[in-house]
Amino acid sequence: MARKKFPGLYWDKETGKGAVDKRINGLGRVRHRFTASTWSEAEAEYHGAIATAKTQAAAPKLKTFREAATKYLNEETKSSLSRDADCLANLDPWIGPLPLDQIHQGTLQPFIEHRREQGIKSATVVRELAVVRRILTLASRVWRDLDNQAWLSVAPLLRMPDWKDAAKPYPLSIDEQRRLLKELPDHLAEMALFAIHTGARDNVVAELRWAWEIKVPEIGSSVFLVPGEFTKNETTYLIVLNSVAKKVIENLRGKHNTHVFGYRGKPVDRMNNSAWRKAWTRAGLPVGDNVLSGPHNLRHTFARRLRLAGVPLETRKALMHHIDGDITVHYSPAEVGELLDAVEKLTKVEGVTMLRLAS
Repeated sequence: MARKKFPGLYWDKETGKGAVDKRINGLGRVRHRFTASTWSEAEAEYHGAIATAKTQAAAPKLKTFREAATKYLNEETKSSLSRDADCLANLDPWIGPLPLDQIHQGTLQPFIEHRREQGIKSATVVRELAVVRRILTLASRVWRDLDNQAWLSVAPLLRMPDWKDAAKPYPLSIDEQRRLLKELPDHLAEMALFAIHTGARDNVVAELRWAWEIKVPEIGSSVFLVPGEFTKNETTYLIVLNSVAKKVIENLRGKHNTHVFGYRGKPVDRMNNSAWRKAWTRAGLPVGDNVLSGPHNLRHTFARRLRLAGVPLETRKALMHHIDGDITVHYSPAEVGELLDAVEKLTKVEGVTMLRLAS
């Protein structure tokens, strides 16, 4: 074995097999196996192994997904964070130890296939992957290390699964709405009525905060501007208030410090809870795997009634926050007034006197 000149370099001329096994201060133990036909090639392998070790030692250490998930759970303040924690608990055995730059469609696919084999709905997996996407976005756009370097250079695109297993929405009739509101606890009835008249997603309703309210003197009312971090497509969302939604807001003003809706002095974590499901059943509304029974039906109710009221498609898209691409829309008071006129038509469709407002 050749041991001259370079301690830690071993090479057998007859077999051509060689190895580098050397301890270097600051690098630790450098180990590398190779095959070389000449001593010069063996030397090159030796120098290359040490150079590679030095490069790797100098490179910044990428955070693992588990570290990023921990930071997310420690710093986020939204009331639905417990649901995100559940999603991350399901994901951790699959991607927790991986560096952030190794989180992509390929490494997530085994988790996706596993959840499908478990019989989990694709919509549930989409919610889990949405948390991953949010963390990767923060790691690439917001979080920085001590050298002001991003935790992740670029967040990858993720393809969300769709196994065509989604339950069909169930927009409510006026009579079904009355029955449901009657069965719901007061705080959920308030949230449901607000969702029916604004089209806001149930997670947005649960997160709605007084700090997001903006007075618009030109229309004699206020609006809520929801930050992109709380919306499905991560863009700012404008909520306009017709007379019913405005009455809900005024009834709640001063009752809770930060969030508009609350229960026993605390923000409501989610609308789709056991109380909601029991009320839905007591109201005689349909249940089963092929039909939605959650609060998202309120958004479909809003959309359907806008269409029945003759509201133009473009206006409906604006009210539903349906956008094409990464577009931020800034509304003038006149445009806000047009949107307000559109949602006010819902009160004419229903008849405000038929609706129950929790006191």
